[in-house]
Amino acid sequence: MDKTATFGPIPASPPAPATLAELPLGARARVIGISGGRDLSRRLLALGVRLGSELRVEHHRGRARVVSIGPTRVALGGGIAEKLRVEPLDAVLPQDAAPLSDPSA
Repeated sequence: MDKTATFGPIPASPPAPATLAELPLGARARVIGISGGRDLSRRLLALGVRLGSELRVEHHRGRARVVSIGPTRVALGGGIAEKLRVEPLDAVLPQDAAPLSDPSA
């Protein structure tokens, strides 16, 4: 009896969670956690950043990030960016790489 098993391709695993401060320019992500107290949560909520928000890194300097959430842009300092846990939504681009443009556009 042949005991050889045949397996299909390994499914792609979802990108690992990271902090907002780790994301490069152009990366898209979903907010999955906030490592901070009630005051930080309230401040972020007032800025439009909440659990489940999808954002895109528009600019960065050090750990600080400017992100877009829909039509709104929000500047977040490095300390806050370190406290936001995010799940990347696409392949992470190299640092400072501009997103690829659609040639059909």
